[in-house]
Amino acid sequence: MAETFTYDNLIVGGDVVTDGAVLEAGQNLKRGAVLGKVDATGELKLSDDAATDGSQSVYAILNEDCDASGGAKRCAIIIAGEVNANSLIFGGNHTAASTKDAFRDLGIYLKEGE
Repeated sequence: MAETFTYDNLIVGGDVVTDGAVLEAGQNLKRGAVLGKVDATGELKLSDDAATDGSQSVYAILNEDCDASGGAKRCAIIIAGEVNANSLIFGGNHTAASTKDAFRDLGIYLKEGE
């Protein structure tokens, strides 16, 4: 069976750089989720500005839907490129405005798209 791709406007310019990472158990996140990295484990989870485990700092963007509700799971992440700020899923009180500079430092550029 052939796979199909539904264009979702997440990627807005040129190429993106992707990598693999482990999503922390207990999460079921959609493509575009803004991820933070837990210092103690190196696993990723939805970044929350109120966290104190390292995940309060943005680290990457989830590049595919990933269901780790049954246990930690490897998934694809975006680590560099241009993405649509309006397609991102933020945790806590994070917003495009509050994370723009941190993402720029990582080589991820937030653009205003549809």
